[in-house]
Amino acid sequence: MEIKIGKVEKKLNKIIEEEGAIYLVLIDPDEKNIEEIAEKVKDYADAIMIGGSIGVINLDEVTKKIKEITKLPTILFPGNVDGLTQYADAVFFMSLMNSTNPYWIVNAPTLGSLTIKKFGLEPIPMAYLCVEPAKRTAVGFVGEINEIPQRKPEIAAMYCLSAKYFGMRWAYLEAGSGAEYPVSNEMIAISKKLSGINIIVGGGIRKPEIAYEKVLSGADAVVTGNLLEKDPNAVEEMYDAIKKAGREKLKNQKK
Repeated sequence: MEIKIGKVEKKLNKIIEEEGAIYLVLIDPDEKNIEEIAEKVKDYADAIMIGGSIGVINLDEVTKKIKEITKLPTILFPGNVDGLTQYADAVFFMSLMNSTNPYWIVNAPTLGSLTIKKFGLEPIPMAYLCVEPAKRTAVGFVGEINEIPQRKPEIAAMYCLSAKYFGMRWAYLEAGSGAEYPVSNEMIAISKKLSGINIIVGGGIRKPEIAYEKVLSGADAVVTGNLLEKDPNAVEEMYDAIKKAGREKLKNQKK
């Protein structure tokens, strides 16, 4: 039986349908300026992702703090089974499909599944795909990935199609936190065209014009994290660029 779409996912899908793309802000629970980031993004981001590649010990407190500041949906982005809290709204129930370790492909999500059910979190099925240069970032090290080369965009596209056939509705093309460069426009375009599922892009997106390109190439969601830890004021320009590109993408689809 297909997992029913919950309130958070319905809201995100509606924004994509009406505005062309969504802006997701990733907050690492270990950051010291969480309140400042949450205050800055509350009027611009469409949802807040909470998580990181390294284990967390203060997730309950951080999530409650974020929800006190903003009414935006909170979606857990767990780096492991300890990345779950009952205080969030939803969780990306994800498989790191191109890991070399079965733990990250299926064991970790399986071990976390009962906790997700117990907490009543809304699961959002997602393929997590690490793309060059992710191997040189934390997620590449922790996730033991078989990195997808940027020059082989069709490999990422096939993974996205496979994810669709597994019943996943989202695929996250991840270049890695603090990556030197983002996922290519070509990879985004072919992945979206072949699979038809929602494509999230993150890692190495530091400038609004880069986010703009990714949306026009086919991305349904853009994620920024490190950028806002360094400059929380950057959120407004990112939001404007993503929404502008989203409107243009919708116009192009109607032609």
